[in-house]
Amino acid sequence: MTLSRGAVAMCAAQACAQIGAFGVAALLPTLITAWSLSNTEAGWISGIYYAAYTVVVPLLSSLTDRVDPKRVYLGSVALTAVAFAGFAWVATGFWSALMFRALMGAGWAGSYMPGLKALSDLTEGPQQSRAVAAHAAAVGVSGALSFGIAGAVNAWLGWQWALVPGALGAALAFVLVLVGVPARPLRTVPGPRGALLDFRPIFRNRSALAYSVAYCVHTWEMSALRGWVVAFLTFVAAQRSGTWTPLAPATVASVMGLIGVWASVWGNELAIRFGRRRFILGTMLTSAALAAVIGFSAALPYAAAAGLVLLYALLIWSDSSSLTAGSAGSAEPGRRGATLAVHSTLGYAGGFLGPLALGATLDLLGGASVMGWGVAFGHVTVALLLGALAFVWLGPADLPGDRSLAAALPPRQTAADR
Repeated sequence: MTLSRGAVAMCAAQACAQIGAFGVAALLPTLITAWSLSNTEAGWISGIYYAAYTVVVPLLSSLTDRVDPKRVYLGSVALTAVAFAGFAWVATGFWSALMFRALMGAGWAGSYMPGLKALSDLTEGPQQSRAVAAHAAAVGVSGALSFGIAGAVNAWLGWQWALVPGALGAALAFVLVLVGVPARPLRTVPGPRGALLDFRPIFRNRSALAYSVAYCVHTWEMSALRGWVVAFLTFVAAQRSGTWTPLAPATVASVMGLIGVWASVWGNELAIRFGRRRFILGTMLTSAALAAVIGFSAALPYAAAAGLVLLYALLIWSDSSSLTAGSAGSAEPGRRGATLAVHSTLGYAGGFLGPLALGATLDLLGGASVMGWGVAFGHVTVALLLGALAFVWLGPADLPGDRSLAAALPPRQTAADR
């Protein structure tokens, strides 16, 4: 896979921008003690990031259809650098931390999808799909490493310094995009231009919407596992005293993220080779089946449960890049930014709901138990099956360069129809 200089620069910039991604999450126990936070306040500091992202991304991503996405990106990573520095050296408690954490979410809203839009504009066809996969890999590896980086710096220099890599990474991302990504003139689109936040044409694009709806339940499932895997494996380990634990729960979570990056990249290659629609639908159904049993693996020895978790993670992440590439590749000319805005908003909404629904189900069944974990993870199966039905009904189109198979879903809309 050979990428252009601009595409490489953007992927490198996104890796730098994400180097502090989960730093606050890694530092949360320290912050609770330092600021005497309640668990509810700690939850707000963690969750406000996603709320800010969801609110801001429709505007900033749609804006990239009207201005060069490079300009949106540069302003956003600059905001991210300020937010990390402010959280480290200005925040003194809950309210100030909440404000800077929200700015981090807003900064990522203007970096992630606008960065992907800039990358998509630099490539076309199979090259575009592979560039999206490389982008996902850069973000995923950096995010997985951010836990360990923040933890190591915290132990060495203290929690304020543990946030400095996030600020420096965002600043380096600014330089990489400023120098390495060429400015792009906007493409002229025939006909009148719609209102900035008019998403009606996006919802009429059944192919793009199919990939975005599937992405919503994908991130629902991914965030549910990522948010609860450490608690789940801690429960499993506690069931049997002296059980063999080859990897600690937190280490399993880090390995899970790295496996996910590999699965996402190679999953996109499989989607190109065997047909995107068929690959995604098969992955959703297989993952739904495993979600129905993964929680009940709490009755197994720790090593077996951890192995199943890693297998489950591989399935979850395998269609991540394929879905985003499908949405970007199905976008109408002049509306790719707005299409990615809808895609990302639906995805982060699912990412917020997944862990919440799992926790609520667990509480409803009386807390942690084998049955409780089994049913709590089982709710993901329901979400995935509903998402798969919507995916089939909307009838997504394969992308140029994908191998379309006669046995795949009959598309309701093709490029010629749009």
